[in-house]
Amino acid sequence: MLARIWKGTTKPAMADRYVSHLQESVIPELGAIPGFRGIYVLRRAEAGADEFLVLTLWESLEAVERFAGPDAERAVVPPKARALLASFETRATHFHVALAHHV
Repeated sequence: MLARIWKGTTKPAMADRYVSHLQESVIPELGAIPGFRGIYVLRRAEAGADEFLVLTLWESLEAVERFAGPDAERAVVPPKARALLASFETRATHFHVALAHHV
């Protein structure tokens, strides 16, 4: 399994709208992609901005490529998300999941 990690920031007034966008649009779209296995969205308030770390789980690199295209590290940031974000990374990072444990 692969973990795909990406970061973006919003102005504080846009943070809840960004979370709603993820819930209403992005997660359903991801769920339709074969090989998508889950998502964690982490949020922290910084001075003047809310930072988001988005971690998605994929069964393989091929599954990531179904989402991102042949350049698997390219960030996928649709126009609606761009309108809500103050800044974002243009590249994602991938890690092999070596261990997972949930209680």
